[in-house]
Amino acid sequence: MHLKRLLQPLGWLCLLPLLFNILASEPAHAQAATTDAKAKAIAQKVLRNMGGQKGWDNTRFLAWTFNGQYQVWDKHQNKFRWEKDSLVAIIDTQTKEGKVYADGKELTGQEEVQKLKERAYALWINNSYWLVMPFKLQDPGVQLKYVGEEKTMDGAVADVLQMTFENVGLTPQNKYKLWVDKKQGLITQWAFYRNFNDAEPSFTRRWTDYKTYGSIKLAGNRSNDKGEFLITDIAAPAQVPAAVFNSPKPIQKL
Repeated sequence: MHLKRLLQPLGWLCLLPLLFNILASEPAHAQAATTDAKAKAIAQKVLRNMGGQKGWDNTRFLAWTFNGQYQVWDKHQNKFRWEKDSLVAIIDTQTKEGKVYADGKELTGQEEVQKLKERAYALWINNSYWLVMPFKLQDPGVQLKYVGEEKTMDGAVADVLQMTFENVGLTPQNKYKLWVDKKQGLITQWAFYRNFNDAEPSFTRRWTDYKTYGSIKLAGNRSNDKGEFLITDIAAPAQVPAAVFNSPKPIQKL
């Protein structure tokens, strides 16, 4: 029963674009916009206000709970630990190799384990993007366009960027709108369009409640008028116990 749950869609899994220099085989939409000077300047301001490129590069470990799933990511060693209930997957984010455990025991069925590792890889893509998207605005293949000023759902004036993709990610047909608060210089709202030509977004949500974790800022509130949704247990420790990437059972949150 546990394994079936892992292989089924987990609610918030959108397969959002993977912007970690992984190329996709399908091309981006032909109408994707190129990054303009104003959009680039705003993206650079956002990065500075969140801790800068140095702060992001020096952050090795990230941990967070997303939709009932707890995970720890070692950015420098490309390791990802994912757990939900008694299920645990520990994979290499470059090779997708790793191990999967259920109730503390390693699974050995080749076909089943391969599917679960692929699933854990997709969850890394999706769940990390919900946490660190503002740091990925200037990645290779990301295209930004300044589209003007608008107010957020909370009534604050913001600069709005359109974000599209060229030959990156598992879903390069996606599109986003990002609201950058005029006063804070931080993203405070986002909208997700599953396809470039969609007239209406699949969702519009806050990106608020910033706090400092180590040398960077991260935000945990993704709520909207339909309900509360929070990313919790956020941490960016300088070191983690060895058990984090070895334990076959759920670990204590960092």
